[in-house]
Amino acid sequence: MTREDEFLNHQGQTNPWPYLIDVDRASGIYFYDKSGKAYMDMISGVAVNNIGHNHPKVIKAIHEQVDRHLHVMVYGEFIQDAQLALSTALRKALPAQLDSVYPVNSGTEANEAAIKLARRVTGRSRIVSCKGSYHGSTMGSMSISANETKKAAFRPLIPDVYFMTHNDISSLELINEDTAGVIIETVQGDAGVRVPTVEFMNALREKCTEVGALLIFDEIQCGMGRAGKLFAFEHFNVVPDALTLGKALGGGMSIGALVSSQKLLNEFTHDPILGHITTFGGHPVNCAAAAAFLDVMETEIDFNEVERLGKLLEDLISSDPEIIESRRIGMMFAFDMESFERVERVVKRSLEKGVLSFWFLSHPYSFRLSPPLNITEEEVRMAARLIIEAIEETR
Repeated sequence: MTREDEFLNHQGQTNPWPYLIDVDRASGIYFYDKSGKAYMDMISGVAVNNIGHNHPKVIKAIHEQVDRHLHVMVYGEFIQDAQLALSTALRKALPAQLDSVYPVNSGTEANEAAIKLARRVTGRSRIVSCKGSYHGSTMGSMSISANETKKAAFRPLIPDVYFMTHNDISSLELINEDTAGVIIETVQGDAGVRVPTVEFMNALREKCTEVGALLIFDEIQCGMGRAGKLFAFEHFNVVPDALTLGKALGGGMSIGALVSSQKLLNEFTHDPILGHITTFGGHPVNCAAAAAFLDVMETEIDFNEVERLGKLLEDLISSDPEIIESRRIGMMFAFDMESFERVERVVKRSLEKGVLSFWFLSHPYSFRLSPPLNITEEEVRMAARLIIEAIEETR
């Protein structure tokens, strides 16, 4: 049996057409297959490897923690250095009111916990999300995501969820005194990189405060520097009541976090106790990696350079006449073409040329890019050239 047969026949599959690249190793912006072919990872493992693959500081932190201990107890019972280091680093970077960190295993688990927190602290059940949203694939996070095609086969989902129109102030009327929480991607990712206005975000904050609903920002994809600041909400001068993180937070390791105030998160400790529990949440190796990632973000990433190179990449690719529209914030890109078929051909040809791009689940007329934030200008120009060649070669 070949490795491909083993993968296809004995591992659970997510779609009928996987890439089937047989990965050998990865470093920086590149990963390599078993034949030695190099691929430029221009999606960072889908917004995970924001500082590239195998950053030496992250690898060092992992090695040091592995030598000390792995899992020792379910989360919330023992004091552990790696967990303290992560919470300290996050709190240092966040507004003062976001002073408590609940580490979990993934972004979708962070969103599950956020839904529970909103209902627990308000005593209400109504959750308002956005059309075009994507918050994960577990039952709760799927319930607050908008793509009905992805949800229909799994209904019934959790009830009392409503969807407002993204970036439409009049749609905020859906938020009322029965609303427990409003969850919104600070920048919508799966919808094709949709950036709200400052006016909308401030009106949203005011409305939630007015009715007593928790405002939850999902920055699982757009946070951790992806949007050109460490936290995307910094662009809007608005602070949420709760923040969910994941993807890039672990520097390549699996971790998520629900961040809120100590007062609110304390509600999980009583009536009932163990209001939210996780066996492997806060795993010391993953927390050590996440703390190292945040150190790299603080000491090595120049967001002025991220913006400069992001604009350069956008301008270079948008110069092709087949790009109908581009949307970008930081190093988060969507490039619209005339059809999904056109996008598919370009993505496939780019891969053949050694550049990994991707598409969006809910916006098939765009291809997406989310390269590492520490990409060089030379790498930006090379990737843009190869993608433009792929567009031209598939016309």
